Amino acid sequence: MYDWSKAGFRGGMDLPKAADINTDKACNIDATALASTYKVVPNDNVDDTNGIQAAIDKIHQTCSPKASYTKLSLITFPAGDLNVTHEIHVDANYLVLRGAGTDKTKFVYKPDKNTEYDVVTPDGDQWDQHEMNYGEGSGGWLWPGRGLFRVQSRGVDPSYASDYKSAPANRRDIFEGTINVHWKAGQLLRDKPGAKGFAAKQGDTVVYLATSAKTTNLKVGGFVNIRAANTMKFYQSMNAVPTTWPLQNLHMRQQWFTITAVDTKNHTITIDKPLEYDVPVTSVSDGSQPIDGATYNSKASPIVDPIVGVGFENFSFTQVIDGHNASEADDNYGNMFPSLAMQGIVFKWAANSWVKNTHAIMTGSHPIVTEEAKNIQIVNNELDGSWNKGKGGNGYFRGSRVWDSLYAGNTTRQLRHFTFQWSASGNVAIGNDIDSDFNIHGGYERNNLFELNTNNVSYAHRSGNCKAHCGDEGNDPPDDSTWFPIYWSTGQKAVKWSGSSGPKNVFFNNTMTKQVTEGAAYTPYYADHGKIYMFGWDGTGFHHLDQGGKPILDWAHNEQNTYTGGHGVDDTKTDPGPSLFLKKVNNK
Repeated sequence: MYDWSKAGFRGGMDLPKAADINTDKACNIDATALASTYKVVPNDNVDDTNGIQAAIDKIHQTCSPKASYTKLSLITFPAGDLNVTHEIHVDANYLVLRGAGTDKTKFVYKPDKNTEYDVVTPDGDQWDQHEMNYGEGSGGWLWPGRGLFRVQSRGVDPSYASDYKSAPANRRDIFEGTINVHWKAGQLLRDKPGAKGFAAKQGDTVVYLATSAKTTNLKVGGFVNIRAANTMKFYQSMNAVPTTWPLQNLHMRQQWFTITAVDTKNHTITIDKPLEYDVPVTSVSDGSQPIDGATYNSKASPIVDPIVGVGFENFSFTQVIDGHNASEADDNYGNMFPSLAMQGIVFKWAANSWVKNTHAIMTGSHPIVTEEAKNIQIVNNELDGSWNKGKGGNGYFRGSRVWDSLYAGNTTRQLRHFTFQWSASGNVAIGNDIDSDFNIHGGYERNNLFELNTNNVSYAHRSGNCKAHCGDEGNDPPDDSTWFPIYWSTGQKAVKWSGSSGPKNVFFNNTMTKQVTEGAAYTPYYADHGKIYMFGWDGTGFHHLDQGGKPILDWAHNEQNTYTGGHGVDDTKTDPGPSLFLKKVNNK
């Protein structure tokens, strides 16, 4: 079994307490200071965005350089409504943003014209990240999209300085933070001695860099993302070929690690935990044929400017759209307003941060979303509704490229999915109450634990329930399937966006039910609370779900099949206790 004991804030440590707040008044901006110095006044129907941003920027400049996890800055927001018109950038390390309570402090988000996406796809279904470009910049660099709060570096690589300076207001954010994801910081790899074609193998903690690699940004204690190139053999292992969808040169296998040693003489780095996948030097070095006629490199990519120690607490937030109310989006799995598909809280290139006791009410898309993040803790939040829950991956409670994080005690209603996706690993979802599915969305997710959760999924929770901008699911005829409490991504279908789910995603002691047909009673799903259901596993290795030895092509209409007994779900292990994650404590 995987060791999940390090999931969550700082590897399983308690969230900060009052004693961890810096006592320096300059690093504590309260409601009075927000009003007097930054003109942030509740309930006056005046835009508060620039004032809030100025307060964060002041903390960033004055306090963050000397702060720590036990010396946190604090911005305390007043009771009442605060008006926001564009994304608030939270790039100040070691900062808590705290409201007066979820029923008192509310951020009311109404994106302005420079924030609203000005380019949508020709069919009008979603914002067009491929065409929202400027200079050398791609709109895809904004992924997963704009939000209310964005925890991400605003650093701009020098090579983009000219484009950034000349870009219009609705394109400048394309270039912010780009050094972290582009090849500019990532280093090439070389063969590990005795393992031709591989820089490291599963279980290794040493990764072999190319002899020309620069270690300037590879520092002991820093984060590094080990990105393994897709190969044809990797696609084959997921039963993703043959397929009508184009295979892609991407990195489905990736993970953040902490660097524990850098050997500049031997050109290696040592990471803090064993690799969960093999790392070929390139997309053909494992003996594969090229994908799309090209060779693609694996890389060790240092996270140059991660944002750490940011917390959101005790407030509510909503995105308003004039003339429309939340009930219009009930059981509607299309995109009502594609150009306004804004997130609530975005963590990108962030670590050791948290969201606690917040209430999201009708966000544009995802209420909370990650995209390359580690040791995030999302606890005791209420997430209600989204204006967009359709094509392009909208309206999720979404953990993408997230590692070693904890999602606990959250309640969600009227969202599309709870997802771990795109190589997410080592995460724990525990004690959540949802009315959607736990969705292992695709992209070689692995070693994630779902336990002690409740999800009761109605028949109405299905992609065919769609009123506008439905995408593939709502076409004529619409998708006639209905989502079950678990979704598992098959290679043949999921290859079109990322690839199949990976090994050892565990479900234990959950209470899950499904209303299979309209008006029917809710029936139990994977109901044995003592069994450990391990998806994508046969007891010794990865196993794509199959029927009679033939891999299933789609989860839809195959949700009720039996996959135990050697067909992709290992249920041979049991546990008499209530939890695989929680420690047993004897109270005295």
